[in-house]
Amino acid sequence: MSDAPQETGAAIEHEKIERQQVSVDIACVGFGPAMGGFLTTLSRNLMNPDGSVRLESATSQDLPLQVICYERADGLGFGVSGAVTRARGIRGSFPDVDLTQIPMSSAVKKEKLVYLLDPTRASHRSFAFRAADRALRSLGFIFGLKHEAFELPYTPPFMQKHEGLVLSLGQFNQWVSDQIAASGLVQIWPGMPVAEPLIVGDAVTGVRLADQGTDFQGRPEAGFTPGMDLRAALTVVGDGPVGAVGRKIDADANIGMPPGHESREWALGMKMVIELREDSGLEPGTVLHTIGFPEPEIFGFLYVHPERLASVGIFVPSWFRSPVRTAYRYLQHFMLHPYLWRDLEGGTLKSWGAKSLQESGRHGEPFLVGNGYARIGEGSGSTNVLAGSGVDEAWTTGVHLADAVIELAEQKRAFTRENLEATYVHRRRASWVDDESKIAADARNGFQRGVVTGMIGMAVAGLTGGRVTPAARPAPRGMPSLEEAYGSRIAPNELKQMQEECAAKGTSLHDRIMDRCGWPQISMDGKLLISHQDALLMGGGVQASSGYANHVSFRRPDLCRACETKLCVEMCSGQAITRGDNEVPAFDREKCVFCGACLWNCQADSDGTHGNIEFNAGAGGLHSALN
Repeated sequence: MSDAPQETGAAIEHEKIERQQVSVDIACVGFGPAMGGFLTTLSRNLMNPDGSVRLESATSQDLPLQVICYERADGLGFGVSGAVTRARGIRGSFPDVDLTQIPMSSAVKKEKLVYLLDPTRASHRSFAFRAADRALRSLGFIFGLKHEAFELPYTPPFMQKHEGLVLSLGQFNQWVSDQIAASGLVQIWPGMPVAEPLIVGDAVTGVRLADQGTDFQGRPEAGFTPGMDLRAALTVVGDGPVGAVGRKIDADANIGMPPGHESREWALGMKMVIELREDSGLEPGTVLHTIGFPEPEIFGFLYVHPERLASVGIFVPSWFRSPVRTAYRYLQHFMLHPYLWRDLEGGTLKSWGAKSLQESGRHGEPFLVGNGYARIGEGSGSTNVLAGSGVDEAWTTGVHLADAVIELAEQKRAFTRENLEATYVHRRRASWVDDESKIAADARNGFQRGVVTGMIGMAVAGLTGGRVTPAARPAPRGMPSLEEAYGSRIAPNELKQMQEECAAKGTSLHDRIMDRCGWPQISMDGKLLISHQDALLMGGGVQASSGYANHVSFRRPDLCRACETKLCVEMCSGQAITRGDNEVPAFDREKCVFCGACLWNCQADSDGTHGNIEFNAGAGGLHSALN
């Protein structure tokens, strides 16, 4: 393999291929809560009550606006996760509907914030955490310590989801899409990855679908079908923080991120949906937020759905400065904590999944609009990073845009930047979403300096309504070397030997290091505690569609060879990226769940500003509607 990417003649000629051109009024990319809010609101207003057209199409005479939505995943309920939300915006869209009738939905009934001590004595705890553990163990009879956990008597208001909902986003998205489809006015196409936006100068004029009938390198084969160009007066971008369209707009010099804004804080959320044993005792609507274990930097959650189902998971943040950070094994240790295992033991894995979360909030907000396009949802910086809340916020941004589109279409005004600023952005800036985003903007600044500093900063920002926050947003700290991170626990020569052995076997390094640091082996039970690969098959139903180019590639192999830790390998949710030949990672599309963790965990800069991983549009991934 050469150090420079190979560009074949077929690939060079690829852009000269004639493509089918189709025109619509509105092209939408990605179907999640934000797009659900947008299409729900818009579809209700395309026609008048008497059946006449209210919002007329500019492309199809005597018809309403022609709206089409493309979703990468093979199913509209695949590849997302469980959530707890206050559901203010969602309930506003369905005032007469009992949302707890949606499968796997429940009203929030009980909410706790729990500090988990380390029962293994293996985690990397600061002096403050070690002192807290010792104090709680010594005075547990006073603090009510049980099962190596301390239930805090108070959950801060900014974290509370009182009167909210526990949801399966997969089931919720499916239900919402069914309501939209019933109108017969909007087309939603799953299993249709969008390769890129069509950008002309400072305007987006539509999108291009991914080519089909190619080999893994994108070269045309028998049955090749060029991706169609869909021209639209308005392109609605809701493909999430790692979506191909949103990221390519971000990278464009003319229409990308505002000065000073960047998405550099991330987290990987990984969770399992578990069927609890009959005598578990966890009632639907129970919500647990945890801190302290398996590592102080890793937050955890447990949400209980009806019919003895529970979503259990962790968030592994980008500021967890371990060069071999990982998720799946930490998730297993989290579930095995005595406080949780007393209810989870005997359960059965029903589903599993992972997703990257954009944690920069307002600091990662792109230009929300431009000529011919608008951004909604998580990729638009809508997540409230103080409350850890994003579903309702995303939905509400979609509603705001729909209201703006209705206003502009009724007045026959074009979808220009100026008009979208005056309608969509104006509504968003005047909403609770923006008010709470301002409060949360700097709440997490302290985490770059340490977990305790970060949690104190969050508490102060939340309790003062954002009036008092940590110091200015610090520059991100570089990842420590293996020796810097683990030299106090493992001799340098032993670390080097571990690296060499793992490289020779093509295996990840985190298991070896965790074993050496005292983390106990996981005793597999074949039901809930299963291997990572079994989780892909039993819990995720991971599949890869044929006929598409590989969506993950490495721009400069020489940078991969020089990378010490191969963090993309350690953090890959599906073990799709492994140590390959000649120290260049190998990619197996049959295991990829499209979590996007490789993007923000790449430690190499191919051009000084972007990582060394190319993450493009692709089909397949998770195939579980329970997520």
